[in-house]
Amino acid sequence: MKASRFFISTLKEAPADAEIASHKLMMRAGMIKKLGAGIYTYMPLGLRVIRKVEAIVREEMNRAGALELTMPVIQPAELWQETGRFDKMGPELLRIKDRHERDFVVQPTSEEVVTDIARQELRSYKQLPVNFYQIQTKFRDERRPRFGLMRGREFIMKDAYSFDRDQVGAKASYQVMAQAYRRIFDRFGLRYRAVAADSGAIGGDLSEEFQVIAATGEDAIVYCPGSEYAANMEKAEARAPSGPRPAATQALAKTPTPDKSTCEDVAALLGLPLQRTVKSLVLATDEFSAAGEVVKTQVWLLLLRGDHDMNEVKVGKIPGLAGFRFATVAEIDAHFGCKPGYLGPLGLRQPVRLVADREVAVMADWVCGANVADHHFTGVNWGRDLPEPECVADIRNVVAGDASPDGHGVLAIERGIEVGHVFYLGTKYSKAMNATFLAEDGKPQLLEMGCYGIGVSRLPAAAIEQNHDERGIVWPDAIAPFTVVVCAIGLDRSAEVRAAAEKLYGELLATGVDAILDDRGERPGVMFADWELIGVPHRVVISDRGLKDGQLEYQHRRDAAATKVPVGDILAHVRGRIAI
Repeated sequence: MKASRFFISTLKEAPADAEIASHKLMMRAGMIKKLGAGIYTYMPLGLRVIRKVEAIVREEMNRAGALELTMPVIQPAELWQETGRFDKMGPELLRIKDRHERDFVVQPTSEEVVTDIARQELRSYKQLPVNFYQIQTKFRDERRPRFGLMRGREFIMKDAYSFDRDQVGAKASYQVMAQAYRRIFDRFGLRYRAVAADSGAIGGDLSEEFQVIAATGEDAIVYCPGSEYAANMEKAEARAPSGPRPAATQALAKTPTPDKSTCEDVAALLGLPLQRTVKSLVLATDEFSAAGEVVKTQVWLLLLRGDHDMNEVKVGKIPGLAGFRFATVAEIDAHFGCKPGYLGPLGLRQPVRLVADREVAVMADWVCGANVADHHFTGVNWGRDLPEPECVADIRNVVAGDASPDGHGVLAIERGIEVGHVFYLGTKYSKAMNATFLAEDGKPQLLEMGCYGIGVSRLPAAAIEQNHDERGIVWPDAIAPFTVVVCAIGLDRSAEVRAAAEKLYGELLATGVDAILDDRGERPGVMFADWELIGVPHRVVISDRGLKDGQLEYQHRRDAAATKVPVGDILAHVRGRIAI
């Protein structure tokens, strides 16, 4: 490709609504153009990156035995109504009607459609296992689309779906995909972690997220530097403290704490470590009648150490707390007789179900609200001042320095951007849609499923968040819009420069290197600034002065300075620097 015939449109400043590095740089480099909120046109440079991502994904999916198809973007609502997701999914699911007033959805994912294919086509165990995948446009009507491609409404995704005869086969298919994903992300040339993820209502442990490491990532990744343990914050276990609970040494006392309603303020007032305080969180669960009316409400009190935060996913897995909500002010007043900020487990007006975090269950002489405004209890102890907790569970987020659940060292936390997820579904969709096959005994049996996604259009943004500097993007070789740029200085004025540039450009293409020749005749400063912003990883500069000395200049995008290379060695030198 020659730059004079390509579309290059760089900007000195990013649009005002661009907040993070990837959004700013993709807009400035002319890779994307905003059409509407969360909706972008992929310009030629950006599309080249997308296509390279797709190519790697496609090669590894095919290598893993998956079969490519393409499912419609617009899908009949009837399929989504079969699984109940048409009503349950909420406003993120874009619902539309055709001219006949029939309901359709714009696909955010395709479990229903692929399950419909399976129940029609996969009739016998002899056809299993099979894995269908697509690389297709999706749409989710995000309430607050932001950060460019990182959280857009329209996006490109690779989604795959495996079908097996039993759990053993489904788990084997899952492992094939998990390994394929590792090969994919290794080839992208990005720093990433595969972390254990929560499996939601389906349960089980077969769920992994693939997170690109970046300081701007929205997700917290928990890992142990001394072992292979890694999990997302929802999944990471806080190990139970070792050793018995200390004996009580203080008497229970109601202590004035005027205008001190947070654990931090109370600890500072009393001159105690924050770890000696206990926070009270009040939740509620509702039982509904067949008509959808609330017939019973149960109030719960959760106790966590003052320096810890509640993990909502863990809490939702405690028996009885599925679908919990935070209690209303009226419910809190009815049970505690006090406003939030001074709540505690002693002296309640009405009984509640109590859950203590593992850490709280082994604390002695702790501080909590006294259920009286501007007062807290000090010297609180289990067994003496209140009964032993009826339920002790891991209900908190881990923090850096916690013991690793695998027993090998302590945990560290870094930020990540989720770009892939592999997930064992079981029979969730096949049961809802009656997708069965005839087993070897001739009887119908539900298909076992897995699903596997990669955010194709999100991945370039994640790559930029990890790889950029003050000059622009720094693409990994595998997904750069061009691998090498040949910058010919004075090409329009020098036949020697033009000839040398054309020769090297042709040799690079002939050896399979994706190169672009900048033949625009721009000044060196403009030329270099454009390609540094765009992020092409390898640059060769050809000039009259260099040719007279028999040398060209090579510079990797991360190099501080250029390296002089003899003209005859430049092709081998460049190829030697390209990451294969």
